Amino acid sequence: MTTRREGRELALQALYSKDLVLQDANTTLKRIIDSFGDGEEEPALSINSKAYAFASELVNGVVTHIQEIDSRIAEKSKHWSMARMARVDLNILRLAVFELLYRPDIPKNVTMNEAIEVAKKFGADDSASFVNGILDEIASTVTDKE
Repeated sequence: MTTRREGRELALQALYSKDLVLQDANTTLKRIIDSFGDGEEEPALSINSKAYAFASELVNGVVTHIQEIDSRIAEKSKHWSMARMARVDLNILRLAVFELLYRPDIPKNVTMNEAIEVAKKFGADDSASFVNGILDEIASTVTDKE
């Protein structure tokens, strides 16, 4: 697994957990990382520090820009209210929309492919096609990295 994929998966877990327990996403991310430890002061991570740093950037970006991100998602999900969306799917979309809007170093097609792969791993059977459909709509409105 690539470092960025690992970071995206960690970020998804932190944002999903934040939705469930209404806790700060960075605190949740730290707890996820700590859970991979062995109880020592310095956890014996199976997660590399670059993945953690990328996850932290994504989580902070989504939290900072949540209103704009959610607005874009709501605008393009014509037949789905955000309240009806599976939390996993919604948070995958949030991560991908953040990347589309605020990460000019990541090509659109990479963002979309990664979101679909993460949806296949963490979502329901139809999550990948759902995420792809909405992201396709959003990506078409984003110029080559705004």
